[in-house]
Amino acid sequence: MSWRSYDTPWKEALQQYFEPFLSFFFPKVHPLIDWNHPPESLDKELEQILRLADSGEKVADKLFKVWLLDGKITWVLIHVEVQSQYKSGFAKRIYQYSYRAFDLYEQPVISLAVLGDKRATWRPRHYGYALGGCKLKLKFPIVKLLDYQAKWQDLEESTNPFAIMTMAHLTTMMTQGKPKMRQQGKWDLVRKLLEKGYHQEDIRKLFRAIDWMMTLPEELQLSFEERLNRYQQERQMPLLSHMEIRGMQRGLERGLEQGTMQTAHEWLLEVLTTRFEVVPPEVIEAINQIEDVSVLKQLLREAIAYGTSEADRD
Repeated sequence: MSWRSYDTPWKEALQQYFEPFLSFFFPKVHPLIDWNHPPESLDKELEQILRLADSGEKVADKLFKVWLLDGKITWVLIHVEVQSQYKSGFAKRIYQYSYRAFDLYEQPVISLAVLGDKRATWRPRHYGYALGGCKLKLKFPIVKLLDYQAKWQDLEESTNPFAIMTMAHLTTMMTQGKPKMRQQGKWDLVRKLLEKGYHQEDIRKLFRAIDWMMTLPEELQLSFEERLNRYQQERQMPLLSHMEIRGMQRGLERGLEQGTMQTAHEWLLEVLTTRFEVVPPEVIEAINQIEDVSVLKQLLREAIAYGTSEADRD
């Protein structure tokens, strides 16, 4: 499993649940921030920092602008790292991002690292050097997800979204090459998610992250979906229509494979209707005129990945 399979769900969770993230992992940072002033996600600024630092793409990095309760500092950038594999130059990269952010904005930067690898002893906390009487050092807080393996009961009892994320990450990591074990672990986590008492929109968001991270072979994924559908029907839980959308995705792909463009159009419109409830007539007309298979597939992927309601984006 590539590190992107871990990091993309983490990035989405960070975007949606930044305050719970700090509360769960970095309780010393959380109370410094004025949460009445919503944080701003600075994706474009981070892209510029990445280019300047020349450290390569890391999709889970997030940069936020926040306002502090301390009147002396009006705002601060928080740089979050999620690293799912050992990397020798990791501490140096943290330093590079930190000083580039400071150089661009001339504001204090808090650099935070979440380490999601398997090496229990790998815990980079600082970067620096001393030469000719000159000394430089950056020390940054870290969280090691592996440490939570011994706190599993606490994770199960917590309602913080990142307790679920941590369990999903650890289960995924520990079941590499063991698909049946992962299927059972995924089921246990999703059932806990449904029974936590979360709002429906939170269930949808967290389920997407778990489903994205805990990938299964097609046959096991289908049986997992069938089990989940039965579970929801038995308990009359009108939750996410994610599984229905997956079925629509397969229907669209089958339509394309069979060369039935009309069927493909119908499946795509069905996905959009499920996502948005109402599809404007001009959109329907435009979709029905598309004859390029690659365009239809791209629209489908975007509808599934990003096609959420306004409430889902808030």
